[in-house]
Amino acid sequence: MIPVLFEDNHLLIVNKPAGVLVQGDATGDTPLVEWGKDYIKQKYQKPGAVFLGVVHRLDRPVSGIVVMARTSKALERMNALFQQREITKIYWAVVSKMPQQKSGTLIHWLRKDEVKNKTTAFPSERSDAQRSELRYRWLQTYNNFHLIEVTPITGRPHQIRVQLASMGCPIIGDLKYGFPSPLSDASIALHARQLSFQHPVRKEMIVLEAPLPENDVWKYFS
Repeated sequence: MIPVLFEDNHLLIVNKPAGVLVQGDATGDTPLVEWGKDYIKQKYQKPGAVFLGVVHRLDRPVSGIVVMARTSKALERMNALFQQREITKIYWAVVSKMPQQKSGTLIHWLRKDEVKNKTTAFPSERSDAQRSELRYRWLQTYNNFHLIEVTPITGRPHQIRVQLASMGCPIIGDLKYGFPSPLSDASIALHARQLSFQHPVRKEMIVLEAPLPENDVWKYFS
């Protein structure tokens, strides 16, 4: 069972476990959106097909908040909020190397290789790359585990993963971006922790926090 953080007639917001796809891919594994459709169909005894639109994605090894829309109107409005950067997303990441500065802003130009499914960060502007920006701050340390809060300003593929790695702090478990060894559950220590936005229909502020996963890394910060 995937934990539901918020639901009404317009939205379904869940705490995605690491390892679960948000949308289907070539693996054929059941994605989160299909789980959501089954959840709605069974809970509300919906006949026929159920509409559920994915507002944004998380990489498969990442855990945390994912928003899905139950109506086309809510999907359109939530997409607009994301595009206009009127949604605040906060991630927690655990790295094994302390950043040289405890807080700061990272700006890179990112280019994704779709074949290799890997993003490269460049320090200066390039015509074939997208400007990417995030803010980070150190929160606490336990032994060699350093908890970093990350607020992305832009939303690029693998942005947090490659930008933290580019300052010498790859996320624990993230083999793709330079961490030397995997975690036992094949996750990476990146969690979409908080989300705040104005409800697309009711116009009230929604503020959500996703509980941390239970594994060998996150247990130190729970």
